[in-house]
Amino acid sequence: MDLRGRTAIVTGAARGIGAAIAGALVADGARVVIGDILDGEGEELAERLGDGAVYVHLDVTDSAHWQAALAEAERLFGPVSVLVNNAGIVEFGGIADQPADSFRRVIDINLYGAWLGMRTALPSLRRAGGGCIVNISSTAGLMGYANLGAYTASKWGLRGLTKTAALELAADGVRVCSVHPGPIRTPMTSGMDDSLTAGQPIPRFGEPEEVAQMVHFIITRATYSTGSEFVVDGGAATGITPPVNPST
Repeated sequence: MDLRGRTAIVTGAARGIGAAIAGALVADGARVVIGDILDGEGEELAERLGDGAVYVHLDVTDSAHWQAALAEAERLFGPVSVLVNNAGIVEFGGIADQPADSFRRVIDINLYGAWLGMRTALPSLRRAGGGCIVNISSTAGLMGYANLGAYTASKWGLRGLTKTAALELAADGVRVCSVHPGPIRTPMTSGMDDSLTAGQPIPRFGEPEEVAQMVHFIITRATYSTGSEFVVDGGAATGITPPVNPST
């Protein structure tokens, strides 16, 4: 099952994981709308991917932006049958000291933006005869992280929203799954040290293309999966253990 003739919207797609997902979908024949607020990088990526991609400025918290992105997708390529909600931000802060506006900003982009995208795209998915929604959560949607309360709450929320959407949209022929990346080598993690992954079973950062491969699998192969969680984390969510000392 390839993606020829199918229309996709990928948010937060100008760089990092989103760009890798957009590239993987275009390579398999999909027509992809790259949504982001990083106009220069988004336009450059669309040009690099060729006629199968177009960039639109998309603030995922803005309903009018979503409506415009959907209209452009349908005008150029036809009804949308794939939506990848990848846009997200991380802001650090403990429960006692993170500013309220920072907490709300993370929730608005990471969780409300995905809800708004699903809500807006649903009529197009119905016109397409069904399809697949993939929500990019995180290992932070499977476990807790200190000083990442807003991010963790948003990713647990997205995990739960995915399950609810899977139940509600099944009658429309729409599957909805979540993907939970661990540490991935992207601009978001550029300041993080390699020691972060030292205790993982696979002790390295993942690459955006490895997440993209999982997303492609869910859309094209995991046809009996909905409401499901797919983890791409080098084993991080199994629990970090100290390195084994071979002399003991």
